[in-house]
Amino acid sequence: MRVVIAEDAVLLREGIARLLDHAGDEIVAIVETGPDLIDAIVEHRPDVSIVDVRMPPSFSDEGIRAAIEARARVPDSPILILSQYVEEQYAGELLESGAEGVGYLLKDRVADVSDFLSALRQVAGGGTVLDPEVVSQLFSRRRRDDRLSDLTPRECEVLGLMAEGQSNGAIADQLFIGAGTVEKHISNIFSKLNLDDTSNQHRRVLAVLAYLRN
Repeated sequence: MRVVIAEDAVLLREGIARLLDHAGDEIVAIVETGPDLIDAIVEHRPDVSIVDVRMPPSFSDEGIRAAIEARARVPDSPILILSQYVEEQYAGELLESGAEGVGYLLKDRVADVSDFLSALRQVAGGGTVLDPEVVSQLFSRRRRDDRLSDLTPRECEVLGLMAEGQSNGAIADQLFIGAGTVEKHISNIFSKLNLDDTSNQHRRVLAVLAYLRN
């Protein structure tokens, strides 16, 4: 897997690079600024980029804004935001640019190396991985989507777990229900959100976006 790392903190940057090198991945570029991130993605077309939200010069939101710009130039370029903060405005914009191949994890909540590598590979493969805290903050500030009022409490639970990037099997295990029941709930969610004319994976992403906008 070919990876770009955009992180200004040298210890974290080098630590991630060594972790990925040990896992057999190729680091094609390591950058410290937003413009350099855009250039690296345009030049290298990596399988995934790991991006901090706050980068020089102002240490506010340069990283995530650069990620949005990079995806505009290289559509669907996979991005995993790894940050100490939830930048709500741009996090929503990043998801709305196309949620395929997008992740947002909080540094302080990444407790297991294997889970981090799994999330990175899921994003590289076009999946969506969101820290539950990110989901919570986006959920609390998004406008209401009236279609969601038609969902049952159980369907809302399932949709919330989908938004966290959980697979059908993981949802079944967490809710102590069968895989077939999960599939039925997801089918009902798609139907109630009027997502009947696209592929299952695309409908899953659109359902998550509707949840996050609520």
